[in-house]
Amino acid sequence: MSEEQRPKPGIGIAEPYFIPAPGRSEQPWAADPDADYSGWFCIRTDPWPCPAEGCDYVAQYLTAAHLIIVWPEIDDLNLLRQAAAAREVGRNPRPTEYEATMGPACSYYQWEAAGRPVHAVRAKS
Repeated sequence: MSEEQRPKPGIGIAEPYFIPAPGRSEQPWAADPDADYSGWFCIRTDPWPCPAEGCDYVAQYLTAAHLIIVWPEIDDLNLLRQAAAAREVGRNPRPTEYEATMGPACSYYQWEAAGRPVHAVRAKS
């Protein structure tokens, strides 16, 4: 099993977050334009607005910093953990095959290596 495919500890979808400081870029990292994740898997969800104040982005997939998170296998343990965490917060997760027309993506392991950045997290009630 390659390093990229090796199971990693699961995390809740609302743990780390990125809130830009004044004068900093809104996007701390970006999708690799040369990466082809066709045939990988993502998690479709009910529409979920970005919790960052003033951001009008509405996700229909599990995302990190507005990039769709993808896994190479539909039964990847980390995909299953993230789907379970999404279910716990009412996002109605459904693993599905990723297509480039869905939007920009990054692999789960790329996301972890980048420090798991997200645009913001929903405040706990």
